[in-house]
Amino acid sequence: MSLNPSPAAAAAGREALAARHAAVRARSLALAAPLSAEDQCVQSMPDASPTKWHLAHTSWFFEAVVLAPHAAGYRPFDARYFHLFNSYYESLGSRHPRPQRGLLTRPSLAEVHRYRAHVDAAVEQLIAQADAAQWRAVEPLLALGLQHEEQHQELLLTDILHALSCNPLLPAYQPADAPPLRLAAAAPPLAWLQGPSGAVEIGHDGDGFAFDNETPRHKVWLQPYRIADRLVSCGDFADFIADGGYRTPALWLSDGWALAQAQGWQAPAYWLAPEDPRAPSPHWQVFGLDGVRPLDALAPVAQLSFYEAAAYAQWAGARLPTEAEWEAAYALPGIRQMTGHVWQWTRSSYDPYPGFQPWSGAIAEYNGKFMVGQIVLRGGSSATPRGHARPSYRNFFPPAARWQFTGLRLAKDDAC
Repeated sequence: MSLNPSPAAAAAGREALAARHAAVRARSLALAAPLSAEDQCVQSMPDASPTKWHLAHTSWFFEAVVLAPHAAGYRPFDARYFHLFNSYYESLGSRHPRPQRGLLTRPSLAEVHRYRAHVDAAVEQLIAQADAAQWRAVEPLLALGLQHEEQHQELLLTDILHALSCNPLLPAYQPADAPPLRLAAAAPPLAWLQGPSGAVEIGHDGDGFAFDNETPRHKVWLQPYRIADRLVSCGDFADFIADGGYRTPALWLSDGWALAQAQGWQAPAYWLAPEDPRAPSPHWQVFGLDGVRPLDALAPVAQLSFYEAAAYAQWAGARLPTEAEWEAAYALPGIRQMTGHVWQWTRSSYDPYPGFQPWSGAIAEYNGKFMVGQIVLRGGSSATPRGHARPSYRNFFPPAARWQFTGLRLAKDDAC
């Protein structure tokens, strides 16, 4: 984009951002619409947040990061919300404890909707009226705020799915006769593709939006390797279970084996065994956003921890790809299911790239301070908003996390 666009181009840019803002904000409300007020207040575990909190926090981000510092004369909807709906920004003040978000029965859901409307009106006014200097400051923050809200749209779905899975009735997020959010493609027989090797470049190329953790673009050296042309399917993973995968410690990393034993893991999260009284059937069932359905052997397996993914790879005589291998292979001819199905665990720790510099100001806390004890995932899931992910996107979670739409793709060394 030109550093000095013409007045017409600048106006078009504002109009486009205003339209995107309206669409993203509306989609959050649409995702919450199938849920009752009770659904939207529940917090099923400390790592998840209530739907109502997601709706409020994404508004807080625009208020605290964009409006309060940059919109002259802005008046907060309720100054107490700066504390209630801050997530982890130390530089922006105190926070309500994360594990206690489900105790926030007040403000009501209706009040949170009014809060969103208040913030939306102020953002729209800022987009329309900001002078050139203001616009240079707020445009990238508004773009970040929309990307941030899209991240929370996925979390809204994964968090409510976990909450509904804790209900013995196993209620569906959406009616069973409604079309799924996005069906996974049927999995063809697995084939091995030769991955790019030698000196390759990874990281964001500077075209369009990227988070700071995707930069700077840099060279890495890859040894020869092969990568699976598709994701591991539910049928593949059922074979691992039937072969004693959850009963064979030699397949597991030590921490993963200890956790699997302590928590009684016998299958991916939300799989229901034939003997499970909640879904009596002679076959495996899977609980998802559309309720309990028969296991689809061809669908990519989901709701796996890193430990389960690594154990499966060991059982299959393979390994997980590094994030550099995954990104280098993104555009290989014949590769399938790289995005839009499940996030794919890699064998890479979430570390800064060489020369990484976080953003300045409060948003410096967005990514960099989490670069320890996390594993990188690549791709994008069925719950990821369309257009949100890209080949350089670095998602990250602790290795034990299994409530997200997380699966795996295999890789293996190639001595050729």
